[in-house]
Amino acid sequence: MACSRNQALGGAMLVVAYTGLIASADGITKLLAGQYAAAQLYALSGAMVAGFCLLADRMPRQRGGFRTRCPRAMALRSVATLIAAVCFFYAFRLLPFAEVFVFIGLMPLLAGAMSGLVLKEPVRPAAWIALLAGFAGVLFLLPHNDGGAHSGWGHLIAFGAVVSGTFSMTMARFIGRYESNALAQVLYPNLTLCGAMLVVLPFVWVPMPLADVAWAAAYAFLLFGARWLLVVALRLLASYAVTPLMNLQFIWMAVIGAVFFGEFPPASTYLGGAIVILSGLYLVWDQFGPPMPRLRTSGQLQTDP
Repeated sequence: MACSRNQALGGAMLVVAYTGLIASADGITKLLAGQYAAAQLYALSGAMVAGFCLLADRMPRQRGGFRTRCPRAMALRSVATLIAAVCFFYAFRLLPFAEVFVFIGLMPLLAGAMSGLVLKEPVRPAAWIALLAGFAGVLFLLPHNDGGAHSGWGHLIAFGAVVSGTFSMTMARFIGRYESNALAQVLYPNLTLCGAMLVVLPFVWVPMPLADVAWAAAYAFLLFGARWLLVVALRLLASYAVTPLMNLQFIWMAVIGAVFFGEFPPASTYLGGAIVILSGLYLVWDQFGPPMPRLRTSGQLQTDP
């Protein structure tokens, strides 16, 4: 029980750190996205993140290479990461910012469903209630939208983004059952992203001043750290408990806006933040209980081993 408690708390702390890093990376994305195409940013960042992985593997305590016992699951994770990155980019282009985050709020529910279907990790009924409460909290966090043009394609792409993104995290937890090499799970998806974007890069390349190259490197470094922490967290904590905690990045955004830009959110944002935090804390606490029996393996996703 103590080991389970330590793992759950450790996983939760890693996710909180992840949200801080990814929120900072999102800020750099906002700075660069208006000047460069997605292929240029993703090709550069993917190559840099892969380079950081190679450097990290040279550290004496980390050295372990990039062999994986789950090549098919790793391939599925890499392709899902590629699809999610492209879909999120175009979802943010086609839809208002707030509408995309409504779809992101669905990720904990999708993670709960995939935990049962793919990982055979059943979700307790009380945890489903907490997941629904967390989604309601996300709705409170979102700014009120006065309307505007809605794109059916945008909604479809946003849904594809959250499904593929959740599936990528589910595969990360699956792989984590059989190996502890988190760097491999960061390297291969970013190599896939870089390789796919290099095909498009000659058609969209725009020369970058040195300052923007430095911002792109900072973005890649933050992304590398965030994804490494997330992979480790998914090994310690169930994916349906990780995804609600990821909504804490909304809180980071509200704090950064208030401290640096004098933008104070309405009371509904504080209420939504409290609901999201309580929902995430309950789901972490739920990990302390005795595990539910694994679901039958008939129809289980056949990957590796």
